[in-house]
Amino acid sequence: MNLKPLNNYIVALTEEHLLSQAHTGAVSTELCQVTSIEQDSRRASEGCIFVALRGVHVDGADYIPKALAAGCRIIVTEHPRPESLSDEVAWLTVTDTAKAIAVLASVYYDRPERQLTIVGVTGTNGKTTTATLCYQLWNWLGMRAALFSTVCIRIGDEEYPATHTTPDALELHRVMRDMVDAGCRYLFMEVSSHALVQQRVYGLPFALALFTNLTRDHLDYHGTMQAYIAAKKLLFDNLSPDAYALVNADDRNGSVMVQNCAAHLHTYAMRSHADYMSQLLGQYVDGSTLLLDNEEVEIKLVGSYNAYNVTAVYGVARLLLPDLDKSLILRGISSLEHVNGRFDLLASPRGYHVVVDYAHTPDALENLLKTVSELNASQVYVVVGAGGDRDMGKRPEMGRIAYNMCNCLYLTSDNPRSEDPQTIIDQMLEGIPQVERDQVYTNVSRRQAITDACAAAQRGDLVVIAGKGHETYQEIKGIKHHFDDKEVAQEIFAKEKLA
Repeated sequence: MNLKPLNNYIVALTEEHLLSQAHTGAVSTELCQVTSIEQDSRRASEGCIFVALRGVHVDGADYIPKALAAGCRIIVTEHPRPESLSDEVAWLTVTDTAKAIAVLASVYYDRPERQLTIVGVTGTNGKTTTATLCYQLWNWLGMRAALFSTVCIRIGDEEYPATHTTPDALELHRVMRDMVDAGCRYLFMEVSSHALVQQRVYGLPFALALFTNLTRDHLDYHGTMQAYIAAKKLLFDNLSPDAYALVNADDRNGSVMVQNCAAHLHTYAMRSHADYMSQLLGQYVDGSTLLLDNEEVEIKLVGSYNAYNVTAVYGVARLLLPDLDKSLILRGISSLEHVNGRFDLLASPRGYHVVVDYAHTPDALENLLKTVSELNASQVYVVVGAGGDRDMGKRPEMGRIAYNMCNCLYLTSDNPRSEDPQTIIDQMLEGIPQVERDQVYTNVSRRQAITDACAAAQRGDLVVIAGKGHETYQEIKGIKHHFDDKEVAQEIFAKEKLA
């Protein structure tokens, strides 16, 4: 990036009404050139701005001495300047460090968000698929697009690993700069409730915000459903009058999202009257037939939940590309491929099939198994667990749903994290009647549970492996071990061929 004087950053914070006090002392705001923005004191150096970010568990102000010791002479914090501090240090007191770092990052990376048409997708389920399908459609249409998702980051045709659903503000702006420099003009991104509360997307000029649905999730973080809903709503509260809000009219929280929203309001649905409507006419193992905006279209995705996702994508295209011929959009939608880890269908040499899916909430699991039930498999085997250090209340519910919607259930580990895997399994069993629990297979080894389910399956059966989808690791006691559900299934298939 081109070096910019400290004054540019002070002006930006002032314009956002974030700067409450600036003590620059002997530091010249015009001559002092900022070399980087840092939130990690271990990366601090002379010329950088160190933002003492106030986090959930840690206050970055505790690390200011380390940043100063590393040579940093520009501090941004919510705390007042110590009287004993040298005049050689510029001390900027702000009202909110989370918002401030987003503003500083924007300035440092030359305002990349202003050169992109940004679509934010939020909701409990469907974010990854919907955002990814939008990205696919735009590229199919010849419009260079970019993507932030749980699965990966995409810049044009290039793919990079993703560490968070929505990156922190510094990383977000750095990558957006790369996106702009690569010629991208559209960005589709998942916007998590954590990111909204933590102000990671502060200042982004969303052209369109999309709401998929809302069911129980992340209560370990938000505490209550009311707080979770309020977090999602933040995306719509901050839309400009020139933006679009597109919400699922079949979800009761759709209308909640757009209360007091200044943007142009639009809806999509499969059951209610809406601006963009669809009907599932038929579905097969490898695709579905939809009636979308009164036009019949074949898609390569399965399930009513994917019909909702495709309808949302169609709505986004009609709103942002109003001059584009409707038939061209529909042809593009027919070309869309399923997303990695979302209803990945694998065929066994013995004649049964395996579905690997990311469904890790009660609603997502129920939708997945409802779709599976409509595919007329002889027997359905389900392998599923629940994540550790996350909302415990959903575990019995997931156990109940899985037990009631399959012929044979295998409860196993997901990412137990710091928790005991057997304890998590026992909590899932609580959703199943006591007298019927002996019919459930339990094994803390996910590999063995998958192996056992596949060994039991016969020609025409379906084995559903739920919860991890695209993930290639299993987190146990703070260590991420390599583990890939699809890889395990393929290893089983390879042995079946040799048998």
